Amino acid sequence: MTADQPLHLDDLRRILRASAGEDDSVDLDREILDTPFVELGFDSLALLETVSRISREYAVTLPDEVVESCDTPRSLLDYVNRTATGV
Repeated sequence: MTADQPLHLDDLRRILRASAGEDDSVDLDREILDTPFVELGFDSLALLETVSRISREYAVTLPDEVVESCDTPRSLLDYVNRTATGV
């Protein structure tokens, strides 16, 4: 991920699956951008792992508080990409 190559939804889907596994009842391949993480079956612990993986894989510093402020994939993607680009 760089300023001209942000974190995309497919990247986030991959990280979500790796962080918390995938419940067979949750379809991460459908339109999930505005679906709350809770409805997708991801609790705060799984989101902390997701944020940690994003930080490591993409060399971007993300505070743990991002878990509380980002409740959907869209809000997390926006936050990560704004942080990475300094906007």
